[in-house]
Amino acid sequence: MEEKIRQGLAAAWPICLGYFPIGLSLGVLAQKGGLAPWQMGAMSLLVFAGGSQFIAVAMLGAGASSLAIVSTVFMVNLRHLLMSSAMAVHFPGVSRRFLTLFAYGLTDESFAVNMTRFNQGGWNRYSALTLNHAANATWIISSVAGVYLGQLVPPGSAGVDYALTGMFICLLVFQLRSPIFTITALIAALCSVLAYLWLPGNAYVIVASCLAATIGLILKRTRRKQEVPA
Repeated sequence: MEEKIRQGLAAAWPICLGYFPIGLSLGVLAQKGGLAPWQMGAMSLLVFAGGSQFIAVAMLGAGASSLAIVSTVFMVNLRHLLMSSAMAVHFPGVSRRFLTLFAYGLTDESFAVNMTRFNQGGWNRYSALTLNHAANATWIISSVAGVYLGQLVPPGSAGVDYALTGMFICLLVFQLRSPIFTITALIAALCSVLAYLWLPGNAYVIVASCLAATIGLILKRTRRKQEVPA
């Protein structure tokens, strides 16, 4: 057992190393948005999803309704359903208690590392669980520490107010891997602007996301059908 835990910790440290600065930046932005350290800690503990937490902080700062925030975070985190389903094949006969604890700590990064290790062999559920929760602990600690750090950073200094926008622009650029992704991004931008002009509140975020994702899926399926030889 101890050897499996050590394996999990050894595999987790690159993830933890990446989580720490991102968690700090999230905490700084949350502090500028009015969140207290305990609120940031509760969010990281209950949600533990970097992308959706950044979105939630931005929407809180913009005065979005609770329903809009919860709905948006739910949609962003739906990918975890697919990741959990893919991981399920490596946990036959495992108790629901263990599966619940493991699923709680599943993120994009831990999923990628665990899947690779399981496919390579010599990896078991205790190593995977250790990896998940080492990353989880790092995220919670760094995001709360960021709130305290944010108290020392004057508003607007060093581009703090632009940090969230810059991060999402960076994430968008990395997603533009093919013409379909680019077209989907442009459709999302157009739908967002039109919905913002026509709909009250922050509903445009959800509407634009649903429409763009649906159109992108249709375009992808259409392209696949065209590539299949008759």
